[in-house]
Amino acid sequence: MTAAVAPIAGATRVRAAAQLAVLLAALAGITLVRAAINGTTVESAFVAGALFGGALLAAAALASQPLHLHRHSARAFVIGLGGGAAIVAVSLAAHPLAGLPVPPEPFALWAAVTCLVATGEEATLRGAIFDRARAAAGLGAAVLLTSALFALMHVPLYGWSVVPVDFGAGLVLGGLRLLSGGVAAPAIAHAIADLATWWL
Repeated sequence: MTAAVAPIAGATRVRAAAQLAVLLAALAGITLVRAAINGTTVESAFVAGALFGGALLAAAALASQPLHLHRHSARAFVIGLGGGAAIVAVSLAAHPLAGLPVPPEPFALWAAVTCLVATGEEATLRGAIFDRARAAAGLGAAVLLTSALFALMHVPLYGWSVVPVDFGAGLVLGGLRLLSGGVAAPAIAHAIADLATWWL
C-alpha cells in the first residue's frame, strides 16, 4: 500500500465508524420507543410495529442505503425463499406443531406489518449497518455485529431467552446477504420466518 493510499483508507474507516455510531444510536432509540409504545393490545402492537418498521426504513434511507430490490431480483427471491424455508424447517424440528392456532385478526394487517418490520430490520441491519461495519472493521465484524444487534433488539419485547436463537437466525440472514449481494434475500427469508412463527 502506497503512502497516498493509506490515509485515504484510514479516513474511509473513520468515516464509516462515525456513520455506524449514528446508526447504532438511531437503532437503539427506535427499538426502545417501540418497546415503550407496544402496549398489551393487538391494536397497540400493530401501531408500534408499523411505526418501528417505517422508522427503520427511514433510517436506512437517510443513510443512503439502497434496498437493491431490483437487482438480481429473481435470484434474490429464490435465495430468500430457500433461506426462509431453512429457518422454518429448523424451527419445526425444534418445536413440532401441536395444532394450527387461529390466525391473528385482522390477518392481512398483521401480515403487512410483519413484512414491513422484517424489511425495515433488514434494510437497517443487513443494509446500512452491515456496510458501515464492513468498511470500518471488516466482513467478519459486520456479520457478528449485525447478528448480535438482531438478537439484542428483540430483548425488550421477548426477553433474554430469545438471544441464542435470534443470534443464530441473524447469522443465517447475514449469510444470505453475502450470498445474494443485497438485502432483498434476507428480507424475504426474514418475512417468511416471521409469518411462519404464528404457527410455530
